[in-house]
Amino acid sequence: MKFDDKVPIYYQIKNYLYHEMMTGQLKPGDKLPAVRQLAVDLTVNVNTVQRALGEMITEGILESKRGKGNFVTMEEQRITQLKEKLVMEQLERVYEQLHALNLTDEQIIDSLKRFIAQRGQQDDERLSNQATHL
Repeated sequence: MKFDDKVPIYYQIKNYLYHEMMTGQLKPGDKLPAVRQLAVDLTVNVNTVQRALGEMITEGILESKRGKGNFVTMEEQRITQLKEKLVMEQLERVYEQLHALNLTDEQIIDSLKRFIAQRGQQDDERLSNQATHL
């Protein structure tokens, strides 16, 4: 994992684990690797991993089972809320950046629609090219 020097590492670890959950790499009830193993895998200090996991436990996203390890919550609603929160945080950043360019809300919406349409075309073309190469 490559870290951004401008963002605390523990926060980046949390976001990495959130991403794993949102993409289904970590499913509800899955056991996380041991803290030391995560530290080795991510090449960070054990205390940094412990801080990230501790915050996630406090948030209710992870459950700690004494002597067994840390597990992704089985509460689907918490995961759904987390996904909504992460989406809103991303949209807030984009919204603020586009407003800084003096775009109105309507212009932002129009631009987003164009972006999605273009992106869909690119994805369709990529799939079509992959199919012809098979």
